[in-house]
Amino acid sequence: MAQVPAAAQVLAILRYLAGQAGPVPAAAISRDVGVPRSTTYHLLDTLAREGFVVHLPEERRYGLGVGAFELGSGYSRQAPFQRLARVPLAKLVDRTGHNAHLAVLHGREVIYVIEERAPGRAPLVTEVGVRLPAHLTASGRAVLAGLSPAQVRALFPDTSAFVLRNETGPGSLTALRHLLVEARRRGYATEDGEVTPGFASVAAAVLDHQAHPVAGVAVTFPAAEVDAAEQRRIAAQVSRTAEQLSRRIGGAGS
Repeated sequence: MAQVPAAAQVLAILRYLAGQAGPVPAAAISRDVGVPRSTTYHLLDTLAREGFVVHLPEERRYGLGVGAFELGSGYSRQAPFQRLARVPLAKLVDRTGHNAHLAVLHGREVIYVIEERAPGRAPLVTEVGVRLPAHLTASGRAVLAGLSPAQVRALFPDTSAFVLRNETGPGSLTALRHLLVEARRRGYATEDGEVTPGFASVAAAVLDHQAHPVAGVAVTFPAAEVDAAEQRRIAAQVSRTAEQLSRRIGGAGS
């Protein structure tokens, strides 16, 4: 299907504004988005009239308007990502026989948004709404492995950022980077006893249309029950589910 240039430019401007720390001048928007300046002003004027952009005349800058907030609120109410992910996660549980969950990165933490429990398996700490340090969890590491070194460094600027749960896990940026390099090499991330003693996890990242990691799919299992070969089999199933979710949201490989 052919792309509509004006629509693509509007979306590019909104994405750009959403990624800024504050309102920015139109000239910067034009330059960074790659849209001609006259076109940028026309689009900003239309977006401002519709409430998606706000113009700050004293500062000569533009920022997101209440219309953008309403879109975000609507997304939160409808929870389409969770709806798209629930069936694939349930099938992942069926294929592995272990609990599975979906988590998203929020600062230095992950927030669990779906938990699918396998029959006969005990509940875990990864219930919906629970927050855990991203650098200790397999799902968090899977997402962090897809970020740039600068982004990871910004999230973990010094040793105070590395909290521990069970006196185990990376305590420095260097140690974390080693884990992320290994996750990228394997194609999935792991943790063993760093969240809950006696339990281990494997996870893979869900990627959006720009190959940016938006979530981590993970399976958690009693470490004593799973040998190295079985862990690789589970990891393959987790990666398969993450790839399926990436395609479902129009992400990488779709």
